[in-house]
Amino acid sequence: MSELVQLHCIRATPGTARLDPKEINRLFPQIHDWQIIEKDNVPRLEKIFRFKDFNEALIFTNRVGQIAEAENHHPAVLTEWGKVTVSWWTHAIHGLQLNDFIMAARTDDLMK
Repeated sequence: MSELVQLHCIRATPGTARLDPKEINRLFPQIHDWQIIEKDNVPRLEKIFRFKDFNEALIFTNRVGQIAEAENHHPAVLTEWGKVTVSWWTHAIHGLQLNDFIMAARTDDLMK
């Protein structure tokens, strides 16, 4: 289990620093099968989770919503038949911060 799941999110503000490439490279191995994508010039952590049907995908989506609310850090979630795409980034800084890696690890932990 990643040490990240033990951490809690800290409120980010527009003045919060983005992670630099060295910090990203240190954290990235702790989250498995995630990708760093760029959308609208904003880097995001993204992963597709696969399920046997829509109902299982929807249950997972709701569980992601619960952990997001608990940490007050919210992803973009696309729920489709048999899959859920989750994207984490810090809206206030238009980039990646420790909170995103914490929540990616916690999202993975939901699959256990």
